[in-house]
Amino acid sequence: MIGIDPGLAATGVAVLEYDRSGACRALYIGTIHPPRRLHSAEKLRHLCHEIQAVIQAHKPACLAVEETFYHKNVKSALALGQARGAALLAAAECGLEVIELSPKTVKLAAVGTGAAAKEQVAAMITVLLRLPEQPASQDACDAAAVALAALHRRALPEGVSR
Repeated sequence: MIGIDPGLAATGVAVLEYDRSGACRALYIGTIHPPRRLHSAEKLRHLCHEIQAVIQAHKPACLAVEETFYHKNVKSALALGQARGAALLAAAECGLEVIELSPKTVKLAAVGTGAAAKEQVAAMITVLLRLPEQPASQDACDAAAVALAALHRRALPEGVSR
């Protein structure tokens, strides 16, 4: 499962899987930073290509991303939507299924409450994935939380509410 926390300046990416014991483990956690000098269209191409490179390296079956939500700042919402579109394009071009999750669902999976603060998500991701240290960026932590929530959702038996 690849989880994405999209942004034009920084996009978090995490690839998680269940190991043989049934524990969730991280194969990759990182952040994509398109060069600042690039124009928006070039940043989007960069994001798409970098996400595709992670997909090619780790061969996940599915890409997970948070559903669109509303921002008070229209400019921020537009940039988020564009970066999200680059992630969706990368998934489509690689033939991956896409799972969209609400921010509340992601926080609930990582922390146990849909109203968790970003710091709580980061701390729990570090514990749940048994990482030696917290990921370097909040974007990477958020991407891991998205992947974790999607893994849990896919693991539910048929007929159980998703």
